[in-house]
Amino acid sequence: MSQGQTRVTVQVQPNAKQNEVLAFEDGILHIKVAAPPVKGKANKELIAFLSQLFDISKSQVAIEKGETSRRKVIAIEGLSETQILERLRGLRR
Repeated sequence: MSQGQTRVTVQVQPNAKQNEVLAFEDGILHIKVAAPPVKGKANKELIAFLSQLFDISKSQVAIEKGETSRRKVIAIEGLSETQILERLRGLRR
């Protein structure tokens, strides 16, 4: 049963020491990725990180807008906005 697509705006900070979620503020998910912004490496790392974070396959995560920008619109297949928010809340300790 497919949930359709949910769009999430992501602000990416490349060249970090490790991949991590910084915050979810004002509807924007702030993420650090370890890969440099060269030849799509940071984008690939972002997709891999988000798929791991939300426990979905990489094919369910796509960059819809902002391929070359730090601010991107990500389409996530099969998860509702509520499910995404619940998983992000679970990260806070």
